[in-house]
Amino acid sequence: MRSGMGGMEYIENKCEVSIGDRTITFFTGRLARQADGTVLVKCGGNGVLVTAVMNENPVEGVDFAPLTVDVEERMYAAGKIPGGFFKREGRASEKAILISRLTDRPLRPLFPKNMRNEVQIIATVLSVDQINPYDILVMNGASMALCISDIPFNGPVGSVRVARVDDRWVFNPVFDEIEKSVVDIVVAGTENAILMVEASGKEADEEIVLEAIERAHPEIKKIIEVQKRFAEDVGKRKKEFYSFEIKSEIKEKVREIALDKIQQRLDKVIEYSGREDRDSLLSGTKKGYFQDEMRLVQDEVVKKLEQEFPSDVEAIKGALKELERELVREMILERNIRPDGRKPSEIRRISCEVGLFPGTTHGTGLFTRGRTQVLTILALGSIKEAQRIDTLEEEEEFKRFIHHYNFPPYSTGETWPLKGPRRREIGHGALAERALKPMIPPEDTFPYALRLVSEVLESNGSTSMASVCGSTLALMDAGVPIKNPVSGIAMGLVKEGDRFVVLSDIQGIEDFYGDMDFKVAGTKNGITALQMDIKIEGISIDIIREALQQAREGRLYILSKMLEVIPGPREKLADNVPKITIFKIPREKIGEIIGPGGRNVKSIKEEFKLDEIELYDFNGEGVVSITCSDSESIKMARKRIETMLKDIDDIKEGEEFLGTVVGITSYGAFVNLIPGVDGLLHISKITGGRINRVEDYLKVGDRVLVRIASIGKNRRIALERVDVK
Repeated sequence: MRSGMGGMEYIENKCEVSIGDRTITFFTGRLARQADGTVLVKCGGNGVLVTAVMNENPVEGVDFAPLTVDVEERMYAAGKIPGGFFKREGRASEKAILISRLTDRPLRPLFPKNMRNEVQIIATVLSVDQINPYDILVMNGASMALCISDIPFNGPVGSVRVARVDDRWVFNPVFDEIEKSVVDIVVAGTENAILMVEASGKEADEEIVLEAIERAHPEIKKIIEVQKRFAEDVGKRKKEFYSFEIKSEIKEKVREIALDKIQQRLDKVIEYSGREDRDSLLSGTKKGYFQDEMRLVQDEVVKKLEQEFPSDVEAIKGALKELERELVREMILERNIRPDGRKPSEIRRISCEVGLFPGTTHGTGLFTRGRTQVLTILALGSIKEAQRIDTLEEEEEFKRFIHHYNFPPYSTGETWPLKGPRRREIGHGALAERALKPMIPPEDTFPYALRLVSEVLESNGSTSMASVCGSTLALMDAGVPIKNPVSGIAMGLVKEGDRFVVLSDIQGIEDFYGDMDFKVAGTKNGITALQMDIKIEGISIDIIREALQQAREGRLYILSKMLEVIPGPREKLADNVPKITIFKIPREKIGEIIGPGGRNVKSIKEEFKLDEIELYDFNGEGVVSITCSDSESIKMARKRIETMLKDIDDIKEGEEFLGTVVGITSYGAFVNLIPGVDGLLHISKITGGRINRVEDYLKVGDRVLVRIASIGKNRRIALERVDVK
């Protein structure tokens, strides 16, 4: 389409692809024309503008291709004005950060490995229909923007969401379908292989997850084909980039000095790998024997070569890492032995503890696996403490289950400024939250808000999965009636040509030098969360199948170790946990129960000595939350409120009321049930036995718990005492 704007002409091009029942349309040429690549992506009422720009100058001092992905949510996209004093969007929401990470992960492996020019992708959410998720649009839009730009990129990448609803597969489902699905899975890949998987499951079977990935790939290919054709039509010629290369002379010198030194350390690992005392023989001060020894080798190599190559110290270290990577990977592929002496499917030593701070915290779990250690502490509160989130969704979101993850610098023996949670911490916390959420009891049976905080105390591989295990321990320690305990494991991969080895419970060096980071969490029945990232240009379904099976075996082993310490949730909540009951009332009755100036609520709180009583609107329903250390007081306060809600036509035989004695006679007491409605508590029903005088047991103004025994002619109500022994 050719048009004009302020005297300037532009040509807008578009293409589209149908995935399932949805059509995704890409536009370019009209908006943000100074970016290196720009697309406007639409699906339903969703519209996302995605731009890609590469800096001409290289970034100094980095050993990777610098890529940044930012998702910018705008409240106007949903016809809303931001809350708060400034009425302006502030820091990125957790959802925007998670979508940024979701987009980054499949793109990163496809940039030239030696490229050092910074690439920034910005996705601005311009409109949302609150029916379709927009994350898939960001992911495909980012790939399309790169493909049609002049930025070097070995794509395209296609991304699709898959759900299983009523025994049928749905591609790019709407929110309602995702809610009903046994698995919600996002798959990204190239034409020939899978690059990234992110999934949530309701104890989904491994075969269901695998089938979802397999079914996603043909849809991915359709998206890729559209991107390739569009790039041919409107794409720019790729420009040159700064390529970081280590001088061959430096590589040769490093190899000459370090080859034997590294091989000697690896030979020691191989020698001790089969011994029972292997762990003590291969222990180190921080990460373990081999990693600690490699730090000494690096210091020695740098010291010998820095005078000859004074401006290439980073290149010397880079060459040493390349050599180390080569030798470690070869040992794994040829000998099936890992840097700490383990076999591929072997899991590090595990220890679990609960109840570390009795009497103060509500639940604690300490999970240690090798040199990874996570302490999780649980706090329980009233539903009113649920997190309120200002989102682009139609309704405000309330989260009653929250999991946070902290990764302090001391966990790796380092220092850096503490400036709040970083993207990695938010991502890991969300992954663990997703793994645990299906097991959290519903609000109507467990009326609490729950906040888990996982503190990473030591880190050498898969702290996110350790936080899943620590959190499960904390929940069971507190007595939270979770559906099933959850454990997690991180898998790795070393692949050269057709040779490959899948690794269970990877540590830091295997993550760094390996080709895959594959995290799986779940119960004995199935998967609750999965996250897979590939560092090479994709892997086959067969490798994913083997990794899933090996992960299941490892996950169940870890779970067995956890259950040795605490076999299930404690029978009751800890004594220091507040006793809470919640129940629903008609929304329009909230004000009536509160009373003028809160008079009714204050009276009830004082009468029954409650810690707290709250009435509020929760997702369109009236909710009463009562907190007290005494369960009997909670029961009586609830009866009092339920009595206030009754109308005369609502009264039925068998119902219980907390009434007020309003009259005494020789044959019984008259008890007011609701305004204008009294019943007779006969003298024979006051104690359950014979008494001579009513006045000896009741007086006007007493509160008594009674039950409707019968309703006679003219609605004469006969009562019986409930609270007598």
